[in-house]
Amino acid sequence: MADTYATIANTPVGRTVAKRLGLPAPPRLERYRPGAPVIDGPVLLGAAPGGVLGEATARVLAAINADVHTALEPPLRAAAAGAGLDAKVFNPDVAPSDQTFKALVLDASGIGASEDLVHAYEFFHPTVRRVRPSGRIVVLATSPEHAPNPRHAVAQRALEGLVRSIGKEVRRGATAQLVYVTPDGSGAIESTLRFLLSPKSAYVSGQVIRIQAPAVEADVPTDWERPLAGKVALVTGASRGIGHEVAAVLARDGAHVVALDIPAHADALVATAAQLGGSELALDITEPAAPARVAEHLTQNHGGVDVVVHNAGVTRDKTLARMRREQWEQVIAVNLTSIERIDRELFAGGVVRDHGRVVLVSSISGIAGNAGQTNYATSKAGVIGLLSAYAPTILGRGHTLNAVAPAFIETQMTAAMPFAIREVGRRLNSMSQGGLPVDVAETIAWLASPGSAGVNGNVVRVCGQSLLGA
Repeated sequence: MADTYATIANTPVGRTVAKRLGLPAPPRLERYRPGAPVIDGPVLLGAAPGGVLGEATARVLAAINADVHTALEPPLRAAAAGAGLDAKVFNPDVAPSDQTFKALVLDASGIGASEDLVHAYEFFHPTVRRVRPSGRIVVLATSPEHAPNPRHAVAQRALEGLVRSIGKEVRRGATAQLVYVTPDGSGAIESTLRFLLSPKSAYVSGQVIRIQAPAVEADVPTDWERPLAGKVALVTGASRGIGHEVAAVLARDGAHVVALDIPAHADALVATAAQLGGSELALDITEPAAPARVAEHLTQNHGGVDVVVHNAGVTRDKTLARMRREQWEQVIAVNLTSIERIDRELFAGGVVRDHGRVVLVSSISGIAGNAGQTNYATSKAGVIGLLSAYAPTILGRGHTLNAVAPAFIETQMTAAMPFAIREVGRRLNSMSQGGLPVDVAETIAWLASPGSAGVNGNVVRVCGQSLLGA
């Protein structure tokens, strides 16, 4: 459903009226177009003294052919040169006021005490107003639990407040993220930086992402435009909405998509598979025999599976006092129990091939709760519980398990909401608008990439930095 208010607010007259009345001003978000560069515009790279992630970051920026500028500090310039970057020098004291950046990237891993947090202030204070519309701010840091001492851990944890606040200040469609990296994980940051710097992350902001060294040697993409070439991806609930878009993006990235949905949606499912050059599987995932049927289909027709996206879900909204038992049980069965049963079958039978990626779709309701959705919120919180329980256990063959938690996404379901509730849902985030199904799909594609071997156990909110549950 079109966001009429956002359309009006982006006209010259609408912008003027919205500003005078103090109304939200939803920006036009830049989204990815196939063939576009990872980032279109200059990147300012900074580092606090003692940082250990500057060179790895510079290597990624060199790989994406970024136009990089650095501050005057010799160690940072040396790191850039060592990565093959011909970085330009940026001095905020003499730079013209119209010099702007598409991204600000700070290696904050060297901030080892609370007093040292001033280095983050010194980097962002003269530059944050130079961020372009739909710009990107990325802070890289050391995972607090891996810090060498408690003072270092405290300072690194403090960066979460910095980044989330910047995300709420920059506006104009710009985003801010914090990436925690373990001491041995710097070689696994490329896929994540590519995603966070690109328009693919248009509706992801204020997130904390954790990267570790892959448990086994990573299967790095040779073609970042088609990182899933030769892979097989199962997407449940694929006939429409977010699931359809997930299937489309994974197919765009090279995967053969096995689109799964209930038999009642068979016509749409067949059309989806045909459109994407994939195949379909009509099946009710709550049936007792469903896990075995999924495993058999993937084994016999494809020799296994590389990516599993658990997107299928239902809502049966009622306040708890008015909710019938069958409404509770159906939502739990589809949204949570079926995932446990299918994954148990796929992993026990060796159907998920080495370096497999499993992505779960949770919800902001599972984080913040929602009146009238006790069954749904319970199921989606359970999805996060499933992630926490199993993510540490599946690393032996290079597998990863992550989750996305969408907030207000423009779908048929949200279009059916009462007007007032729909408008509140759209505006209660830093972007002042709802996200699109493609925003969820792009985030899932990043987590599904072979290059994301160091990303495991993360819950990434696709919410425009929602003010709920923040």
